[in-house]
Amino acid sequence: MLPLSRFTVLDLTRVRSGPTCVRQLADWGANVIKIEAPEEIDTGSGMGGDRHGPDFQQVHRNKRGITLNLKHPEGLAVFRRMVAKADVVVENYRPDVKDRLGIGYDALAAINPRIVLGSISGFGQTGPYARRPGFDQIAQGMGGLMSVTGLPGQGPVRVGIPVADLTAGLYAAIGILVALLEREQTGRGRWVHTSLLEAMVAMMDFQATRWTMTQEVPQQAGNDHPTTVPTGLFRTEDGLMNLAGGGQEMWNRIVDTLGIAEQAKDPAFATDKSRAANRDRTNALLQSVLESDTSENWIARLNKAGVPSGPVYAMDQVFADPQVKHLGIEWPVEHPALGTVNLVRAPMNLEGVAPPRRPTPERGEHTAEVLAEFGIDAAALAALRAKGAV
Repeated sequence: MLPLSRFTVLDLTRVRSGPTCVRQLADWGANVIKIEAPEEIDTGSGMGGDRHGPDFQQVHRNKRGITLNLKHPEGLAVFRRMVAKADVVVENYRPDVKDRLGIGYDALAAINPRIVLGSISGFGQTGPYARRPGFDQIAQGMGGLMSVTGLPGQGPVRVGIPVADLTAGLYAAIGILVALLEREQTGRGRWVHTSLLEAMVAMMDFQATRWTMTQEVPQQAGNDHPTTVPTGLFRTEDGLMNLAGGGQEMWNRIVDTLGIAEQAKDPAFATDKSRAANRDRTNALLQSVLESDTSENWIARLNKAGVPSGPVYAMDQVFADPQVKHLGIEWPVEHPALGTVNLVRAPMNLEGVAPPRRPTPERGEHTAEVLAEFGIDAAALAALRAKGAV
């Protein structure tokens, strides 16, 4: 018995934000049933990429897969039959689509008042942009992230991961878990919904409240922290390293480690406020010393002194790092067609719990097995197949 094994989740999601949400539930044992259209209806690979590629395999693991044609009356009837026994439905269609299909919250709750519906959209379920198609980079731009990313004066820069998709999925998963906890008291489900835009604005966090509280518009700070000095990227004798040294105590440790006590007597470096006002001079002082030795040596000395510092890795170096290896973040899963595939595990650790390692299913791989659990025998399944309902 895994932490979420008592919950059945019907997964209608596609691309990334929705699958990211469902993956949080699947990784801790929820009985996730991935529902896709039959191949003759959905012939393209879509934005999720090649089914056997890294992207698709990473986001859809730990699920069983069935095919179901929700546009066919009998396919929809099968889905409604499943809803009656399920706990959660997750979708990331445009807001109007689920209502056209007859699977909006009111329709689902009429079948099963305990159902929790999780919905992710581009811009929200209502409002002037509700029916716009959503995409991660659009949310990065509209949520303000691109305006603070990149070097000063460079112009807006996209972040190197689909951060709006990923965070919307995480927020939706948290909301679903909250709704399931509440259901234990009320006996009723809820509609939980978020959007790429809401998630992106929320993830701006202190950068957003710099505006909402003080009407300060954050600017690009490049590799420097926007408010804490010194925190940034520095050149060394053989490469680059990150150093984070906010606060007077941390500054004192940096001064001692770098041997710059005399230079640090300058009033420009005396306080957090003065260092922030003289960011370029502060960074230049550190830079002049850090260039005298290697990244490895400085990182060892600074960490020994309690100053956060570290290398700047390419992805191959990330997974070669001894701490990353020790943590076991690279996560082998056995796939029947691909053999061993190395995915990235969930970053949470629940002591004594080993997450399942089910590979991403092939399209419709478990249709017969799953539908039998909902009372549809082989003969009934054959009839549904003949009609194009599954």
